[in-house]
Amino acid sequence: MTTQELIQQIKIKKSFLCVGLDVDLNKIPKHLLETEDPIFEFNKAIIDATHDLAVAYKPNIAFFEAYGIKGWMSLQKTINYINEKHPNIFTIADAKRGDIGNTSSMYAKAFFEDLNFDSVTVAPYMGKDSVEPFLAFENKHAIMLALTSNDGAFDFQTLQVNGKELYKQVLETSKTWKNSENLMYVVGATKAEYFTEVRKIVPKSFLLVPGVGAQGGSLQEVCKYGMNDNVGLLINSSRAIIYASNGTDFADAARTEALKMQQEMEEIMNSKF
Repeated sequence: MTTQELIQQIKIKKSFLCVGLDVDLNKIPKHLLETEDPIFEFNKAIIDATHDLAVAYKPNIAFFEAYGIKGWMSLQKTINYINEKHPNIFTIADAKRGDIGNTSSMYAKAFFEDLNFDSVTVAPYMGKDSVEPFLAFENKHAIMLALTSNDGAFDFQTLQVNGKELYKQVLETSKTWKNSENLMYVVGATKAEYFTEVRKIVPKSFLLVPGVGAQGGSLQEVCKYGMNDNVGLLINSSRAIIYASNGTDFADAARTEALKMQQEMEEIMNSKF
């Protein structure tokens, strides 16, 4: 999916919601455990209930890797289902890969060619030769960790380096890399006060924003400081939506929560544009 196609879907759906698929077998409804593939059945039900309200889905790869081969099979079935049934939805492999040279190329091949994701999250700590292999794929995107929503973000990301906070240096340097137009960035909702600074450096880029909802981030604050002329935001919500209920009504409850977020997003868009 191209950036323009993503923008078009945001306009059509009046939504910039990304639903995170973090499937924990200890949290999903018990009746699904009796099925052949509980992870896929859970994902399928969530997707069926929310696909008209979301513009993106983000499977967290760790929640699939934890179950070995079966988990990978569930992941493949999930991404195939989205691509076949809802090809206009942007897909994100939340894998946070980051290695150099041929290793990054193989990671990119796995997620872009074999699984056919539109994007993958990457860690920039090893520099450009760990990220550029992901940027070499046409109409695919690398979503680079910039300023994350966890407490430990302050261990490194906001440290002063030559008079400049490290996350700013990372953002500025990434713009010089080959095919940097294919970059998006992760900026946590719990760091809303930093969005103004982020936008000074990457005014046009899409930002993937975790941390709204369960982690306490404010959608209004993120949009106030982070939205650009094309919205430029993908607001991720995982637990608040997918675990809204652990009963047989889990999909309906997920839709209810997703609809609340979509309606708030629509109001914000109507007031901005």
